[in-house]
Amino acid sequence: MSYYLGIDVGSVSTNIVLIDENEAVKEALYLRTRGKPLKVLREGLKEIFQKYESDAIGGVGATGSARQLTGALVGADVIKNEITAHAVAALHFVPDVRTIIEIGGQDSKIIILRDGIPVDFAMNTVCAAGTGSFLDQQAARLDIPIEQFGEIALGSANTVKIAGRCTVFAESDMIHKQQMGYELGGILMGLCEAMVRNYLNNVGKGKTIEEPIIFQGGVAANIGIKSALENELRAKVIIPRYFNVMGAFGAAKLAKEETAKKGCSAFKGFEVVTEDVIHNSFECHDCPNFCEVFELKMKNEIIAVWGDRCEKWQHEQHTTPSFFNTISSGGSGFY
Repeated sequence: MSYYLGIDVGSVSTNIVLIDENEAVKEALYLRTRGKPLKVLREGLKEIFQKYESDAIGGVGATGSARQLTGALVGADVIKNEITAHAVAALHFVPDVRTIIEIGGQDSKIIILRDGIPVDFAMNTVCAAGTGSFLDQQAARLDIPIEQFGEIALGSANTVKIAGRCTVFAESDMIHKQQMGYELGGILMGLCEAMVRNYLNNVGKGKTIEEPIIFQGGVAANIGIKSALENELRAKVIIPRYFNVMGAFGAAKLAKEETAKKGCSAFKGFEVVTEDVIHNSFECHDCPNFCEVFELKMKNEIIAVWGDRCEKWQHEQHTTPSFFNTISSGGSGFY
């Protein structure tokens, strides 16, 4: 039996899914990234390593904001963006899905599918209003467990109107309503509704949202947001079983398909758990692009370089010493 790893490293969570040859989920890890993607990724891989041998891994896929770093570290067979990974996962669980609503820790997106093919998508821009990190922040400020956020919101008989255009306005309006004596549950439900309005007016603007609708990402755990979505859309919203690790599942499924074509895997084994890994970056001044180049080293050898548009450093990684070992004076732009 071969198994396939899918890894989704984001700003808030690091998700690892292991599926078997029949695409059944054997392991599903949802870990807080805590600003340390390499450390948390290795912790997750160590947990998998304790149960499975390297030879049992038939392929690895990477996605998420740190997919290039992840792919270089583990030797991924396929590296895909989040849109592709989430669409593949959603189609697996709901083959006739037509709309995917995905809200994560720092970003949110909408994917429109027709006849099993993604035909349109959109993501939030610079504002993080309506994402998981903002909900976490407000739960901490109100001294309530984030797991109880939705339950408390739905337990209220009345909903308080909250301005949700941006995080600053939403928080100040919540504080104002608290000072006016409104109950906590009503304020939380008002925030859920404000977040949904903000999502639909920005990310979902101009999109034709049709059923079946899937809601995935970490925020899908909040039943208050689900209720607000269903009320606003006047439609049923489906939350799949592995809603919080769908990107990782999609990456694992894509890795299975890719290795079936190649007949082998580039997986480097679980030595990444025990070996020291050094991650550096510097700004290349060889042309006006001033690319930020990233370098990954293991066993004092460069195992990957990326970020250079002309691929100069990628071509030289096997023929020249590391930039950080050869530079003789402090250059600007690297850290």
